[in-house]
Amino acid sequence: MSDPTSVIDDLREESEELDRLVAGTSAERWALATPAPGWTVAHQIAHLAWTDRSALLAVTDADGFRALVETALAAPASFVDEGAEEDAGLPPAELLARWRAGRAALEKALWAAPPKARFPWYGPPMSAASMATARLMETWAHGQDVADTLGVVRPPTDRLRHVAWLGVRTRDFAYGVHGLTPPGDAFRVELRAPSGDLWAFGPQDAPQRVTGPALDFCLLVTQRAHRSDLALRADGPDADRWLDIAQAFAGPPGSGRKPGGEMA
Repeated sequence: MSDPTSVIDDLREESEELDRLVAGTSAERWALATPAPGWTVAHQIAHLAWTDRSALLAVTDADGFRALVETALAAPASFVDEGAEEDAGLPPAELLARWRAGRAALEKALWAAPPKARFPWYGPPMSAASMATARLMETWAHGQDVADTLGVVRPPTDRLRHVAWLGVRTRDFAYGVHGLTPPGDAFRVELRAPSGDLWAFGPQDAPQRVTGPALDFCLLVTQRAHRSDLALRADGPDADRWLDIAQAFAGPPGSGRKPGGEMA
C-alpha cells in the first residue's frame, strides 16, 4: 500500500457510487432506520462526512487533530454517535453537499501529502495510502448499511481488494480488542475477487488458512454479515477463531449481525 494513487482513485469512485445511491432518495427514505442501532440513512452519511473532516484535520493540522483525540478519550462510548448526530438532522441536500465538500478536500490533501508522511489517527499513525484505505473501507461498509436499508444490491467491484487487505492487516488488532494474544505465525488468506482473480495474502505454506469469496471476507471483517451466512472456510483452529472475532475498523468489538442479516 506504499503507492497511494490507486487507492485514492478507488476511494473517490466508492464515494461516488454511494453518492448516486442516496442523491435521488426522498427525505422520508433518508430517515429510514439502518442496521446500525439508532442510525438512519442520514446518520450513515453524516458519520462519513464527520470522519472525512477528522481525517482532513489529521492530514493538515496534527495539533488540532490531537485535541480531537482528547475529546474522544473523554467520552469513548458516545464519541462516534455524537459525531454522526451533528449533521444527521440537516436537510438531505445540505448534508449531501457537506459530505461532498469534505471528501473533495480530503482527496486534495491526500494527493498533496509528501510520499513518506505519517499522520496521527485514533490508532497508529497512517500514511496517505493507509488513510485512504481506511476511508474506503468505512465508505464501503456504511454504504452497505445504506444499500441494505434501501433494498439495493450493489454489484461488488475489485475496489474490495483494499478492504480485504485491511482485514488481513488488522488480524492482530482484532485479537487485541478481545483481550486475546494473537497467534505468532501469519495466516494464508486466499480470496476470489469479483473479477475472478485470486487475491492471496501471507505465506503460501502457512498451515492456518482462510479461503472464500472476497466479498464475503469483506462483509465479515466489517461485520456487515454473520459468519454463518458467508461462504468462508477456515483451516486450522487459529484461523477458525479469527473468523469469529475479525474486525477491520477501529474501536471496541462490534456486536455484528445475527444469522440472516439481523443486528445482534
